[in-house]
Amino acid sequence: MRTSRSRRSVRPARALAGLVLAAGLALTGCSGGADSSDGGSALSDDKAAQSQAEGAAGDAGRAGGKQASQAPAPAANHIIRTATLTVQVKNVPKALTAARTTTEDAGGFVGKESTSRDEEGQEQTEVVLRVPVEKYDEVLADLEGSGKLLERTANAQDVTDQVVDVQSRIATQRASVARIRELMDKATVLSDVVTLEGELSSRQADLESLLARQASLKDRTTLATITLSLSEKPVVVAEEDDDPGVVDALAGGWDAFVTMLRWIVVALAAVLPFLLGIALLVLVWLRLVRPRLPRRPAPAAASTALGPLPMARPVPDPEREQERGGQD
Repeated sequence: MRTSRSRRSVRPARALAGLVLAAGLALTGCSGGADSSDGGSALSDDKAAQSQAEGAAGDAGRAGGKQASQAPAPAANHIIRTATLTVQVKNVPKALTAARTTTEDAGGFVGKESTSRDEEGQEQTEVVLRVPVEKYDEVLADLEGSGKLLERTANAQDVTDQVVDVQSRIATQRASVARIRELMDKATVLSDVVTLEGELSSRQADLESLLARQASLKDRTTLATITLSLSEKPVVVAEEDDDPGVVDALAGGWDAFVTMLRWIVVALAAVLPFLLGIALLVLVWLRLVRPRLPRRPAPAAASTALGPLPMARPVPDPEREQERGGQD
């Protein structure tokens, strides 16, 4: 009996719940149909924006992954390149003209130049060429092929650390100058203004010095320096002999003797004015002063209280006496 009653009570409850659910669905469908015309575009815009944001986030993530996987690009190296060439040519003016043309075609210029002639009339020229670093090897090869290469010296100096240090110090100094100028704009006391002006002048001078150094480094790193020597005859290089011979010993002794004589002559030349002065003083004394001095009187004969002392008589010589007697 209880089971049948419970079944009967459950069935109406299920039916009521189904009716309520159907009514709710109907109301929801009506409201969705009513709002579809007003909010459809907004919903589509939100979905589009959301998709774009997700796509941008994905692209950013992929780009970040690529950047993380790639190593940072290394800083450019700053190198000062210099070279010295000695080339023997048949015609120095013609070779010099060709070197100038090669340098100017590469975008460089000709610096210092000096030309001379020896006793035989052969011309020798030394010229300094400045060429861009990227054309350095090409110009160097052309100059070497202009004649017979006698000597070559190349040097490369890495100054990257100096360039980076100067750039950092310039940035710091500029910021310091800007701060001093801001303080000058805000200063109202005359003493503060004078102090800030002195500090500003000092920092600006330091900044100009750093800028000049930066310009010098830039000039030397962007333009290579090539010193070219052109001659019409080969350069004679003396061969060194480690074991000196008799001729070398004689030459060395003669050089030492000549050097000693030279020093003696120099010493005499240094003492000669004093000797001449002393000789002149002695001559003046003997010729002018001494004759005018009074002469001293001759010494008187010695005497005593009893009278003058007898003079000593000379002892007679027997031989002289005999000679005198024979003459008589």
